[in-house]
Amino acid sequence: MDMAWQMMQLLLLALVTAAGSAQPRNARARTDLLNVCMNAKHHKAQPSPEDELYGQCSPWKKNACCTANTSQELHKDISRLYNFNWDHCGKMQPACKRHFIQDACLYECSPNLGPWIWQVNQSWRKERILNVPLCKEDCEHWWEDCRTSYTCKSNWHKGWNWSSGINECPAGALCRTFESYFPTPATLCEGLWSHSFKVSNYSGGTGRCIQMWFDSTQGNANEEVAKFYAATMNAGASSHGIIGS
Repeated sequence: MDMAWQMMQLLLLALVTAAGSAQPRNARARTDLLNVCMNAKHHKAQPSPEDELYGQCSPWKKNACCTANTSQELHKDISRLYNFNWDHCGKMQPACKRHFIQDACLYECSPNLGPWIWQVNQSWRKERILNVPLCKEDCEHWWEDCRTSYTCKSNWHKGWNWSSGINECPAGALCRTFESYFPTPATLCEGLWSHSFKVSNYSGGTGRCIQMWFDSTQGNANEEVAKFYAATMNAGASSHGIIGS
């Protein structure tokens, strides 16, 4: 009887220890939220200076998750990075395309997206971003500059015809204006990449939303934002006993 009781105690102790050391299955470890790169197709393992970042990606040159070659490819109409064609419904207007380039630079280069990185089981990446609080004016300007360009889909993450090696509209999908597929700024910024972004009520400069566009001579505005949300998440995790002392 005593032996059975001791065995039961050991089993309970093992279960408690295992539960205490488990990490959330989807979210990045709570202690690894700042100055990090995603585990994805073209990201570096760790952020570092990249003096030769090209064009619209240059604001991240002091500390980047992308290489100079990646930054150059992001500016091409059909990049070798993903074989993705912006002009799948005719020539995208330059004023619109610059927002997509900036979006791609943020995704590939930013080391300040840690609070919104989640694990995924995809062939081409192990992590993605989800519900990044995008500053409201960045979203509004993106939508305004793209509303008269053309596309054939409201979700660009999936559903393309890749038979030619680049993305083409699937059978039956009609090329219409962006405004037809995305009637509001939020439907564009949130729906385009399967909720990578969540439109914030905050504006740039508040320290509460991620900016696609910022003046790098004044530093990276998104560092403060990442620190704020990381602290909020860590406080919430600690109050729920997720982080041990």
